[in-house]
Amino acid sequence: MPDPLKRLAIAAVASAAGIALLAAATMIAWRELNTPLPLPEPAVLFEVHGGMPLETVTRRLAERELLPAPGLLDWYARLRGDATRIRAGEYELVAGLTPVALLDKFVEGDVYLHRFAIVEGWRFSELAAALRAHPAIESEMLDETEIMNTLGQPGVHPEGQFLPDTYSFPKGTAAIELLGWAHEALHSRLDAAWSVRGAELQLANAYEALILASIIEKETALESERALISGVFHRRLERGMRLQTDPTVIYGLGPDFDGNLTRLDLNRDTPYNTYTRNGLPPTPIALPSGPAIDAALAPAAGESLYFVATGAPDGSHYFSATLAEHERAVDRYLETLRNR
Repeated sequence: MPDPLKRLAIAAVASAAGIALLAAATMIAWRELNTPLPLPEPAVLFEVHGGMPLETVTRRLAERELLPAPGLLDWYARLRGDATRIRAGEYELVAGLTPVALLDKFVEGDVYLHRFAIVEGWRFSELAAALRAHPAIESEMLDETEIMNTLGQPGVHPEGQFLPDTYSFPKGTAAIELLGWAHEALHSRLDAAWSVRGAELQLANAYEALILASIIEKETALESERALISGVFHRRLERGMRLQTDPTVIYGLGPDFDGNLTRLDLNRDTPYNTYTRNGLPPTPIALPSGPAIDAALAPAAGESLYFVATGAPDGSHYFSATLAEHERAVDRYLETLRNR
């Protein structure tokens, strides 16, 4: 074979070998990029800080033994044009996640969402304490006046202004932002309920409905009783009777309340003592749930003017239309406590 042809043949063989080698390497690299990460747990949290280059991210993943071939993912990201498009945030790495899928997460900003539950019946002080204690929430601003000013409600008491629910958010969310969501949700629910309120309510405005809802929330945990208790309070307001509800007294006592409500406490006058003052207290006394708001605006019909705990494990109450019947129910409740 003439030398030119031999060299051409050798070159062809070498080229074919190179192409085969490249194809094999590409196949191996693609297989590696689509092999699930070696996670030590079913889910691992990993944080990408703002301004962190991809090479640093992949190196830190490798240092935690979460990414076997960091350089390969760097190369693939550059090839895709995504090396400079990753977003800061906290990411959840779950079982089955591949390097390619991880890069997609980083580029899309598919960050892990923490959860925070606002509990029905909490006071605002309890909500503020829970926000401060949550490790994923930035809670530097929790002054009541600043909060309400920021929410566009200057001069409004924060009690009752946030809807109990579970809220999802990325790490680093400011407490005021989360409070803003809960405040907006509360007023959306309150305004919707107020717009379809029943006739003959003993409430002048939606804020009074919120106050009554907070009392109902503290009086019962039973869904079946909320409208019944609302009915009692509406009838008492209509007749000019004092509400005489213990939770408002307890709220008015503040830090002085030691957990044991006495007759002296019931006679101690505060703006929230519904034994010594007529009408509703000046503000809500807790964070009412949506169903409590609905009950405040849809009281059950009936004749009962009193209620007292039965002492049963379910937390139920006995409802009475007359004082004599109520006093007998109170005696039964006290007897149940003594028998325990």
